[in-house]
Order: sequence, then C-alpha cells, then structure tokens
Amino acid sequence: MTRLVLAALHLIALGIGLGAVWARSRSLGGSVGPAEARRALTADAWWGAAAALWLVTGLWRLFGETEKPSAYYFDNHVFLAKLGLFALVVILEISPMLALMRWRKALARGETPSFAEARRISAISVVEAVLVIAIVAAAVAMARGFGASSPA
Repeated sequence: MTRLVLAALHLIALGIGLGAVWARSRSLGGSVGPAEARRALTADAWWGAAAALWLVTGLWRLFGETEKPSAYYFDNHVFLAKLGLFALVVILEISPMLALMRWRKALARGETPSFAEARRISAISVVEAVLVIAIVAAAVAMARGFGASSPA
C-alpha cells in the first residue's frame, strides 16, 4: 500500500508543480503590478509545495526501495539524466525564489516592490516547465525499461 500511495503522491506533485510553474510564468509575462505579483506568489507557493512533495516522495521511493533496489536506479542512465534535469530545475529556481521572497516581504509591509525581474522569472518558469515535462518523459522511459543495465 505504501508504494502505491508514494507513487500516486509523486505523480500528483508533478501535476501540481507543472501547473503552478506555468501559472507563475503567465502571471509575470505581461504588465506586472501588485495583483499579478500576488497571483504569481500564490502559484509560487504551490510550486514550492509540489517540489517538496516531489522530493520527499522521490527520495522515499529511492532509498526506501519501495519499487526496486536503489542500485537499480543508480545504474540506470535515464534515471541519472532525470536527476540531472531535476538538479537543473533547482539551480534555475534559486534566482526566482530569492526575488519572490523579497516581493513577499515588501508586499507584507504594504510596499510595492520593483517588478523589474518579472519577465526574467517568467522566462525561467517556462524553461522549468519544459524541464518538468522532460523529467516526466524520462520517467515514462524508465517505466518501460529504458536505461536499465539489468532487470531488477
């Protein structure tokens, strides 16, 4: 039962995250004022929650060996590519995360922050959405046996 719940939560996190990062991009792609920033911050909160759920369930599945032994995954070049794509998303997210944290603080103080970074955050969000889709493609390939050096 645990493996079913973890797998379902992992997939749900992917769906929530993809929708959230896309919504964040759309909120920041045009003229940005406090209303658009608040929508982007709401989407960003969902993106963060999804990323946390995605990471926790993924690590649990990997190191808890709920599906296959950990060695199976670390010997799978598609899995390693998937990890690399995830790492790229994390690296790309550092700058938007810091900027949006500044926006949250300013808005909480009743100030209007500079939205000069909005278009850049929007563009990064689109790239992250594409990377999430690539991660899903890698997961689908793995589920069909691609990248495995030996069956588990």
